[in-house]
Amino acid sequence: MTANVQTRLAPRQRLARGLKYSTVGPVDVTRGVVGISANTVSAAAAGLRKRYESGKLRRQLAAAAQTVAALPEVLQEAAAAPQPNRRRRRLVIAGIAAAVLAGGAVTFSIVRRSTQPEPSPLPPSVEVSPKP
Repeated sequence: MTANVQTRLAPRQRLARGLKYSTVGPVDVTRGVVGISANTVSAAAAGLRKRYESGKLRRQLAAAAQTVAALPEVLQEAAAAPQPNRRRRRLVIAGIAAAVLAGGAVTFSIVRRSTQPEPSPLPPSVEVSPKP
């Protein structure tokens, strides 16, 4: 006598199965990713709850509240102080952004080239142009 018992898949197993099978793939991939994301959010919330209960997060939130309370005074002092050249600062930020984008493009092209297989130096084993 056999029992038809369907076991529930864990999100990681569902994702692996979804990537393996093409017919039920999109559904399983989606459910797997959603399950993994939900588990991650749950773990992060549990960690925050532990930190809050231990008092560390509570102290950090209290320090942040004090900083926000002192913010109007800091803003008034900053407005009264002489401002450095804003145009120069913007140019420096734009230069840094351009350098980051260029670095990303170079990294992308290097990774892209490294994933492409090199052509074989051997001649093809099958005739390229078949005879009629």
